[in-house]
Amino acid sequence: MPDPAPSIAPAQPTPADLPQALALLAQREQELAALRASHEDWLRALSHDLRAPLRHITSYTPLLRETLHVAGLQGGDAQEAEQFLGVMEQAARRMGSMLDGVLQVAGMLREHRRLQTVDLVQVADEVRAALLAAEPTAAQVQWRLPAAQVLLQADPQLLRAMLTALFDNALKFSRGQSSPQISLQAEALPDGGVRWQVQDNGVGCDGSRAGQVFGLFQRLHRETEFDGVGVGLAVAQTAARQHGAELSLHSAPGQGCTVVVNWPAPSPAQ
Repeated sequence: MPDPAPSIAPAQPTPADLPQALALLAQREQELAALRASHEDWLRALSHDLRAPLRHITSYTPLLRETLHVAGLQGGDAQEAEQFLGVMEQAARRMGSMLDGVLQVAGMLREHRRLQTVDLVQVADEVRAALLAAEPTAAQVQWRLPAAQVLLQADPQLLRAMLTALFDNALKFSRGQSSPQISLQAEALPDGGVRWQVQDNGVGCDGSRAGQVFGLFQRLHRETEFDGVGVGLAVAQTAARQHGAELSLHSAPGQGCTVVVNWPAPSPAQ
């Protein structure tokens, strides 16, 4: 049998390779800067240029309504015209909310994480207080938070945005219950991470389609049943991914909803 071919060790970098490596690194940094500049231009277009047509619609719709009233339009024609104007206004407001959602998600992706030790329970209590101040129906909810601290390595602002989205989602879909309940639970994982979850006793949804709800503008309920444009859980998903966490949703119609978060253990550097 022929002797096997000798293995060839990979070439080791030499000092002569350093200038080429530095040049390649500088090129990659320039490309990244160009991508960031393009991203900034895109955000400016969303926040300004695309809002201009919406401002025209929302500004001119009342003027058109007043013009029709002055013209003396009556009867069925007046009712039909009012219906058309209402649809225009609703669509413009919805489009504005969708732009707000895109800007929020894009802004979260653009920000650099500032990790520090954060008490999940304290942030949750602050988010709950903000909801109580802004939403009267939140006072009817039976809130349950852990008694002890739950410490995470997290960016405080991203974690706050995530909890706000999850609590707001739970509040929305449990609002119609006679005794609405929202709870936060947490447990330590063997690898040093934390599994925590937000649970409500609301209307629930089709669990077989639960994976869809974390996409931007994805909804499992009709707009006539619940308000919103499908941004909240996408915000939560974005914040989770920024930390290397994983989200899953478990639900069934009429049996409430549970969003489970598997938060990673701190890295040695942290």
